[in-house]
Amino acid sequence: MKRFGKSIAMVTTAAALAAVLGLTSCGESKKAMTGKTGRPRVTFMLIDYEGSPLTGEHAQAVFDKMTEWTNTDVEFTFVANDSYEEKLGLALASPDDMPMIMHAGGMNLGIVDAANAGAFWDLNEFIWDSAKYPNLSKANKDVCKSLTVGGKLIGVYKARDIGRYGLGYRTDWAEKLGLSEPKTIEDVYNMMKAFTEQDPDGDGLNNTYGLAMCKYTGPFDIIQSWFGCGNGWVEQGGKLVPVHQTAEYKEALKWMKKMYEEKLIAPDWAVRDTATWQDQIKKGEAGIFIDVMDGSRRIWDYFVNNNVPSVADASKIAGMTLVGPINGKTLATSGYNGFLLVTKAAKTKEQVEACLHYIDKMCDQEMLILASYGLEGVNYKIDADGYIEQLTISDPSAAKAYSALNQTQCYIPTMLNSAKPSLKKTERMEKQVEVVENNAKYAVFNPALSYLGNSMTYSTNGAILDQILSDARTQYICGQIDENGLQSAFDRWSKQGGADVIKEVNEQYSSNK
Repeated sequence: MKRFGKSIAMVTTAAALAAVLGLTSCGESKKAMTGKTGRPRVTFMLIDYEGSPLTGEHAQAVFDKMTEWTNTDVEFTFVANDSYEEKLGLALASPDDMPMIMHAGGMNLGIVDAANAGAFWDLNEFIWDSAKYPNLSKANKDVCKSLTVGGKLIGVYKARDIGRYGLGYRTDWAEKLGLSEPKTIEDVYNMMKAFTEQDPDGDGLNNTYGLAMCKYTGPFDIIQSWFGCGNGWVEQGGKLVPVHQTAEYKEALKWMKKMYEEKLIAPDWAVRDTATWQDQIKKGEAGIFIDVMDGSRRIWDYFVNNNVPSVADASKIAGMTLVGPINGKTLATSGYNGFLLVTKAAKTKEQVEACLHYIDKMCDQEMLILASYGLEGVNYKIDADGYIEQLTISDPSAAKAYSALNQTQCYIPTMLNSAKPSLKKTERMEKQVEVVENNAKYAVFNPALSYLGNSMTYSTNGAILDQILSDARTQYICGQIDENGLQSAFDRWSKQGGADVIKEVNEQYSSNK
């Protein structure tokens, strides 16, 4: 094994993996709790995305700063990206040989089986202690539910913005037509209708639509949430129900069908390429964009960068208003992008606490900055206004000294875009951050997310079942099937495994109550 610096071991070849997972190749006992320094010692398996991570002229200084801040000796094992899932599967099949902490991209049956076999610690017993874990104890409990198996929290999620989805619209079109910011579903309908029929661009032609749409149907999921049908699944009468079985879902479909029939969206939306989606707003074909808030912000960036004049006042630049929730609701993301498993290779509670202490400290803003921007005075400096000015941004190799550390970070409770110091943000980016943070208060979670990952039927047939529902929704909106055809599709979903999924999801849901 290659030793890197005083206290951190790093292995980057697959051939060395078994030796590292055994934790004996460096002459250290697998049961040892501390390294020679007396600091707690943890072992970590991560992905090698670019080759030779944590190397370079300043890598040792980065290691030293991380070690001092966390008071932990860490041994990193890096596995090539294209073989990581295979190596993770091998590790899961041999729990005694796992490292203490492993990155996982998502829940799968292999992880679920390993959890049921007792391979991971129940982190509920630890992370809610705010004195020991001031960062992790602020984890979102709704997101944590997605990482439970048999009622046990098996991982620490890597946070992503919960309130990323919502509505944005052309500010200048609304100003020209005297429209205020929509708050209700009726407001959205009225804005769509006005953008379609009242010549918002002032060219005298009937050539605009209310909503930009393409064959990606994510906006419909967001619209559905406004009607109260939930996010994929919803709790009703003490059970979890797929949203297509709710009255609110059918109400939402009728609303969207009406939107299509009144030509408030382009008639060929279902075959339009996703790559041209934002162009519908940029080119003045449509006025409302429903998706991630950064999508609306990027359209706004386009207007500013290309000096697109406002149709309400040609002396000003066109813009977008980022709204977020409608009717007090918007769709939540899963809230995470991967997670960290704490395995039974941590033999004692003291070792688990050492692992969690390290993860918690890596959520400190100082470590977020280190892993994202490197060393002050080397990779960045602080300008006169207190913002980060990157010095080595033109040298991609410079980031190898620090960038892989972001895989150890969970961004709880602080996301990078809220960490201080920060890169200077435009007014538009500041507005995006503000709206996304506010959205989280109104975001509707999928209560079945973790249970679907544990459902054998959904794991094998989920893609087919999801496609049945997606196709039926599109066909109904476009008038290709009526309500009888819609119900036939729902019946086919049930017969092809949907009924079994409902049963398997609710068995887990009941056991976790």
